[in-house]
Amino acid sequence: MAAFKPDFPPVRACLFDMDGLLLDTEDIYTLCNNVILRECNRPDLPWNIKAQLQGRPGPEAGEIFHAWAQLPIPRAEYIRKNSELQRKHFPSAQPLPGVPDLLKTLSQNGVQLALATSSHTANYRLKTSHLEGLFKSFPEEQRVLGDDTRIPPGKGKPAPDIYLLALETINSRLRKQGKKEIKREECLVFEDSVPGVEAGRRAGMRVVWCPHPQLLKEYKGREKEVLAGLANGGKDQQVKNVMEEAAVGGEGRGRGWPGRRDDGWAELLQSLENFPYGRYGIRNA
Repeated sequence: MAAFKPDFPPVRACLFDMDGLLLDTEDIYTLCNNVILRECNRPDLPWNIKAQLQGRPGPEAGEIFHAWAQLPIPRAEYIRKNSELQRKHFPSAQPLPGVPDLLKTLSQNGVQLALATSSHTANYRLKTSHLEGLFKSFPEEQRVLGDDTRIPPGKGKPAPDIYLLALETINSRLRKQGKKEIKREECLVFEDSVPGVEAGRRAGMRVVWCPHPQLLKEYKGREKEVLAGLANGGKDQQVKNVMEEAAVGGEGRGRGWPGRRDDGWAELLQSLENFPYGRYGIRNA
């Protein structure tokens, strides 16, 4: 999907989303919501709505969900029911195809890794406690969660803050070790969600978009918009403003702007199996 530029530096850091990218938890979120929707005689959660929820912080996603669902129960009751279902099902989460080999190969070849997930601490533990071996790839200080107080309120995905913070956690350690810091253009963001791709693009980083098959179907014909970080369509005023500025001229990279169609900064992969390491200047010894 991407017209790769020959002048990209080799990737030195990979920053990962978690839900639907590393783990199969997006399907678990859908399952939990559909149980409650059916109890309330409401239709199952459609992908055109779910696509707007993915990647966003819980409170923001909740507002979007409830505006659509119009549940006949109090919000507090929905939260209680949903939390019970998540406590039951999240501990069964499993890595998606290709993830264990990808993390192992990147670690063995000296690529710095950080996690950047909108999941808050309690849910993160429910999803990962049984997968400690997998998440050892991410040093503790390089795991940025959705309730990290260093992320300002209202600055979750699609804002770039979580990925900029994830990079800073890596560079903080490199500075202490007297090593060269990593630049934004030396980072590769892995995302499954549309807001997450936008966040990575606005952070001035390269992006791999590996979406759920149903999400990809939802955005058929708009893949280039997603890869450029433009698929949000300006629904958020902040995003609309930077998009208008970007349209006037100038690359805008590193100033919070999304990208341009076919600019080579992002690629669509339908699986993380058989990852093309050489394309990103990563050794696979």
